[in-house]
Amino acid sequence: MPFSPDPIEAISQRVDTFGRDQRRLTAEMGPEAGLILDAATVAVSGGKRLRGRFCMTGWRAVTGSRDIPDEVLSAAAALEIFHAAALVHDDLIDNSDTRRGRPAAHRALESAHRDAGWTGDAAAFGRSAAILLGDLLVAWSDDLFEEGLTAAGGTTSAARTEYATMRREVTVGQFLDIAEESAYATEPDERHADRALRVASFKSARYSVQQPLAIGAALAGADAAQRDALARFGHPLGMAFQLRDDVLGVFGDEARTGKPAGDDLREGKRTVLIAYTREALSVPARRILDELLGDATLGSEQVASLQRTIIDSGALDRVEGLISDYAREANRALAGARLDNASVGELRDLLRAATERVT
Repeated sequence: MPFSPDPIEAISQRVDTFGRDQRRLTAEMGPEAGLILDAATVAVSGGKRLRGRFCMTGWRAVTGSRDIPDEVLSAAAALEIFHAAALVHDDLIDNSDTRRGRPAAHRALESAHRDAGWTGDAAAFGRSAAILLGDLLVAWSDDLFEEGLTAAGGTTSAARTEYATMRREVTVGQFLDIAEESAYATEPDERHADRALRVASFKSARYSVQQPLAIGAALAGADAAQRDALARFGHPLGMAFQLRDDVLGVFGDEARTGKPAGDDLREGKRTVLIAYTREALSVPARRILDELLGDATLGSEQVASLQRTIIDSGALDRVEGLISDYAREANRALAGARLDNASVGELRDLLRAATERVT
């Protein structure tokens, strides 16, 4: 089928057509199977499609072509399905109730169990089903990626290598994230910020920006200099992207982010924002901060108090400065790079979209 010339719409259309194919393939498995298919449809819908767009722009930056071939569109859509899988598992790990203004997958599946009048623990069912939903979406992303490569023909080993690297790194990065919530207490305070930046690199920066660019460039047959320029652009931009996410996790507007204000505080996220805050506090104040972080019952007044503490400590200003530094580093990487001029403009637009966002 012909796809929209708009990148976001084209990626969404490719995701939708793949999802419909999967629904047909599982039609004979019974109505219960339809429940996880419905959940998958919801999980892959919406969003800014940033990872897919970075993949497409990486390909364009090397080729200079405006016509996106099927293998690149499939790779971009596969990245979005993989991202959906990561979000399903992330919400389960964080015990988050909402995602994009809707119930998180495990909560929606819990409600489906309850509405159907099934026996057993609805919450346990929701958690178990969400694990399987995330696994299914990872399998879908692999299937769609390979489907595109099969249609492409030729040498595709470089793209497969980049995709495999992304999957490994983000999985380990997610583990580092949850480990830091426990391990921070065994590390000297002066190391907390560096450790938080390590988590940001592996959990988000590479997976959200650097690797999608690399996958698109690999599909385009990029040479070493082009790969290097895109990597030097992608990693600092990915770091800025994650730091902006950390700020929104504490100060974001629920009406725009789709998640309650201060959610990262209730989840006990040990971000750079928190590390910088702790550096500026006295030992007694630091102890109080540590006691409050990770308390799922924090009320709006307690969240507001923690927000004021973060601002007054200077941590928010430091993180905003770091975001600006990373954005400038990314921008410099494009200067003189042997990449398509129009695509460099698109990359700079994506740079602004990723670092100045409010959702």
